[in-house]
Amino acid sequence: MRRLPALAAVTVLGSACAITAFGTANAASGKAVLAGSIPAWANSKNLVGTADPAGDVGFRVYLGWNDPAAVASLAAAVSDPSSASYRKFLTPAQFRQQFAPSQAQVGAVQSWLKSQGFSVEYTPQNNHYVSAEGTVAQAEAAFGTTFGEYSVSGLTVRSPEANVAIPDSLSGIVTGVAGLDDSAQFVQTDHTNGDAPPPAAFVSAQPCSAYWGEKQATGFTNPYGSGTLPYAPCGYTPQQVKGAYGISGYDGSGQTVAIIDAYAAPTLAADVNQWSVNRGLPTMSGSQLTQVVAPGTYHHPESGKKQDPQGWYGEETLDAEAVHGMAPAAKIVYVGAPNNFQDLDAALNNVVDKHLADIVTNSYGWDTEQLPPGFIKPYEDTMMQGVIEGIGIYFSSGDNSDESQVVGYRTADWPASSPFVTSVGGTTLGVGASNNYLFETGWGTTTSTWNGTAWASTPPGPWLYGAGGGVSTLFAEPSYQQGVVPAGVFAAQGRTGRAVPDIAALADPNAGYLIGETQTFPDGTAKYSEYRIGGTSLASPIVAGIMALANQAAGQPLGFVNPLLYKLAGSAAFNDVVSPSATIAVVRSNYKNSVDATGGLSYVLRTANQTLSLQTTPGYDDVTGLGTPTSSFLSMISK
Repeated sequence: MRRLPALAAVTVLGSACAITAFGTANAASGKAVLAGSIPAWANSKNLVGTADPAGDVGFRVYLGWNDPAAVASLAAAVSDPSSASYRKFLTPAQFRQQFAPSQAQVGAVQSWLKSQGFSVEYTPQNNHYVSAEGTVAQAEAAFGTTFGEYSVSGLTVRSPEANVAIPDSLSGIVTGVAGLDDSAQFVQTDHTNGDAPPPAAFVSAQPCSAYWGEKQATGFTNPYGSGTLPYAPCGYTPQQVKGAYGISGYDGSGQTVAIIDAYAAPTLAADVNQWSVNRGLPTMSGSQLTQVVAPGTYHHPESGKKQDPQGWYGEETLDAEAVHGMAPAAKIVYVGAPNNFQDLDAALNNVVDKHLADIVTNSYGWDTEQLPPGFIKPYEDTMMQGVIEGIGIYFSSGDNSDESQVVGYRTADWPASSPFVTSVGGTTLGVGASNNYLFETGWGTTTSTWNGTAWASTPPGPWLYGAGGGVSTLFAEPSYQQGVVPAGVFAAQGRTGRAVPDIAALADPNAGYLIGETQTFPDGTAKYSEYRIGGTSLASPIVAGIMALANQAAGQPLGFVNPLLYKLAGSAAFNDVVSPSATIAVVRSNYKNSVDATGGLSYVLRTANQTLSLQTTPGYDDVTGLGTPTSSFLSMISK
């Protein structure tokens, strides 16, 4: 995963669980400066040149909700089991009528943009933003600043060199401008197969185990005991995951889950159906699996680190097969942003404003919360609209543990840290021969390579990856976590705030999930193949699929479930995931050429529960949250 550089700091909130609109300051000539509208990386140290004035720029000017305090209050009320408004959700039309910016406000923004020479492209029905396109020169003139090119983490990225300004007459309407800077280029997908990503072919190497401990890795020393180490599983099937968690009795009929990623895999439907046949699951009809994408999204060209459509294909495939595996009768709507750095926010708004689904799973995020407020605020507004409409929004918690080895300090990921989303952490899950639950602990991995006679790095070896978690510096502790999240979690992080994650599921790629995807093999042929994959972006769609079953069991949308989840804290609904009494480790075999044994095999020792400053403890913890689902989960949450 790419490193996300430190960005502009955001003020810690008080008791409210919503970020306020970023401030404006009067400037000369009737302009208002949008304070905090540039990222911290746009500084003189990183500046390498002047942006091309003829370069294209596409952006969205966001408008805030009318009466934002009422929006936040209603979002809390419809989700609170003790509230008279509980589950009295609004339709999109009702939300727009009460809270959307007026046509006059949108018209004022559009008129100004047109007067500056921009092409006004689109405004959604909720009037949340006005998208526009033009040149850098036009943007410099309109927003009263110059644009520079900056060298950040191996990328050359563009940004205004100072806070942007808008007409003073719009200062009470506009809450942010997304797309002028390239902060969103640093978005991360939270999936990994551990060694080589698709679409270049990757095949899980033999030997591997059909279930935990099936095959023993004789011939390798065990630094953690006298017995032999097991070979890593080949990747679990849906039947194994559901069996271990005791999930049964429902199939997701009548439910719809939306998946948001970037780009779109052109072979998704064929891959999901071949995978389903191989798993003994029903295939998906065209009406059951749909993709909502802009023109050109399927075949966007690969362009180094800036544009990585092929890298997202595995993410989309994983998400769809994880949801379908848990809820085989549910509909899936895939909504693909046209690229990975401009439009994920617009994709989420599209799902919410059109209420395309009652559940949304998102397997991406940023390695820190330190993004410009003008970028975060519109996302939060969109998520609050979703909550008010009864949409459950799920985000993976990240794959870099406390992020200290990536960004240099401990932080939770965003949007996983939003108080209006359900953040999904990750575990290492042991599934037995009869699909039974053997054990579970927090996902956190160290690695050491076998040199033929010994482990090259003294075990446990260097840290590799693990489930994200921590405490927000951006959002205060929400009321639903108060009295449940122990003070020790906050003390360990040296701060107070919203704790991450809320719930967890299988994530460790050294146990993983077996998915199928069309891949390009070294001889140039493209064909369907299966491999093991993991990450918290596996955990998020697994939980989303299980929540589709919960909606079916309840006979109605459950909406934003965090307040309900925390009321069930410590109950039989959850496996309370704790640290193991002894180190858990597996031997993982890898094909050196990624596809077959002709190039030889390598072997690595992989551990579990190596979680840096995060801790897997009894009760709530910042690796697995409240825990993982049990056989009682569906009945208890759907009451």
